[in-house]
Amino acid sequence: MTDDPDRWLRRYHDADEGAVQLFCLPHAGGSASFYHPMSAGLGRAVDVVAVQYPGRQDRRAEPGIDSLPVLADRLAEVLAGRAGRPYALFGHSMGATLAFEVATRLERAGTGPRHLFASGRRAPACRRDESVHLLDDDGMLAELRRLGGTDAAVLGDEEILRMALPAIRNDYTAAETYVHAPGPKLRTPVTVLTGDADPKTTLAEARAWQDHTDGEFELKVFRGGHFFLADHQAEVLRLISARLAGTFTGHH
Repeated sequence: MTDDPDRWLRRYHDADEGAVQLFCLPHAGGSASFYHPMSAGLGRAVDVVAVQYPGRQDRRAEPGIDSLPVLADRLAEVLAGRAGRPYALFGHSMGATLAFEVATRLERAGTGPRHLFASGRRAPACRRDESVHLLDDDGMLAELRRLGGTDAAVLGDEEILRMALPAIRNDYTAAETYVHAPGPKLRTPVTVLTGDADPKTTLAEARAWQDHTDGEFELKVFRGGHFFLADHQAEVLRLISARLAGTFTGHH
């Protein structure tokens, strides 16, 4: 049974006809609306489509998927129906690993992305022994605060956070139990964005993404921690626009 794409995909703004599609994959515990500012900022030349994972916001009644490979299978199936038009993938944190797995599946199917943007995440083969998903609720809240996670405004609201905890725990389980399965490298060009003070990713771990593609590779380092995106919105949007407009042409 193929999923209904309307359950998975959110569009916040209109785009020009023929605009390249940018599928945006949220971080652990995140939801499609995280990408609303990016959608607003990129304008009509990019068709920003944010992915909504099951188990949050308007999909809160659905069970979450706590395995990245299974989530990637489901999402690749949904996106395959959209892959006839040029598209790229943007993922932040867990979403970056998921974007890599989705790109791998779609390349295998012969409909790979034009570009992969991996933000705030170590390379897939860089394993860390992490067990936040095993902590109790208070322990998990403490970890989110340490990351400056989700959004300072939301973090202040204990009630909202506790409502989101099942989705957060689900995603941490998926991210922390993920093991990269060796296979062919991507052919897709990869742009990695990282914060210079991100406790979750060292520069070496960010640079290691280049081992996962035969396409062009670039690493962009920003000042900030795990959610550096919020502080460098204009610069990030310029970078995405330039790459999707083809200033990074995929020559080796």
